[in-house]
Amino acid sequence: MKFLCISDIHGNVEVLDKLDKVFKDVNAVLFAGDFAECFKTETSKPVLDALLKKHDEIYAVLGNCDEPGFIEELEDAGINAERILNYTEGFAVIGSGGGSKFTGKTPNERSLEELMSDFAILDSVENEEGRASAPSENWRNLIVVSHNPPKAEKVDSFAPGMHAGSELFTAFIQEKKPLAVLTGHIHEGTGIETIGETLVINPGSLGEKGTYAVLNVEKAADGYKASAEILSVE
Repeated sequence: MKFLCISDIHGNVEVLDKLDKVFKDVNAVLFAGDFAECFKTETSKPVLDALLKKHDEIYAVLGNCDEPGFIEELEDAGINAERILNYTEGFAVIGSGGGSKFTGKTPNERSLEELMSDFAILDSVENEEGRASAPSENWRNLIVVSHNPPKAEKVDSFAPGMHAGSELFTAFIQEKKPLAVLTGHIHEGTGIETIGETLVINPGSLGEKGTYAVLNVEKAADGYKASAEILSVE
């Protein structure tokens, strides 16, 4: 299965048209937030409307530049991944929206604990007897979409030796062992790395840098094998 991974469109509707061929070639789209241009929350809706025309299967979260109430638009469109466990073609998708508290000037800044609470449904699923995906080690079919990154080597680095990622999120990844994590927020952290057995992707800002990623997942002897590539719009 092939996923288009994008983040941080920041009001740039036109850039989506440059990905028409890619949209047609993927099975689903994962969007890690920031529909809006910073401090211009009115730019969220045009991006959402344009994105909905590009693909029938989209899983999205909000970014720190999006108003928290904009989540209702995602829910109405049927693409919300925040705090919800979605299933597609044998894969589970869950998301967390907003960024960690920093400047206090963007509309959707949350505490690290609040960000992690978006994944609470996974524990309730694990605690229900009789569920096929109950043990945490069986979450190898899970794909996580989070605007805020984990603490890592590349994907949360905004300057040499400077990191903005969440240690709580890293611990979550190490415990749950999801197949892949899509993140964003830190434009300078564009890259692909692994945390334990999990592939972590920051495709960079599509709106400002024109970069995106394609995640490929194939059947393997022990479950699934994930690989990804970061690309630029033509």
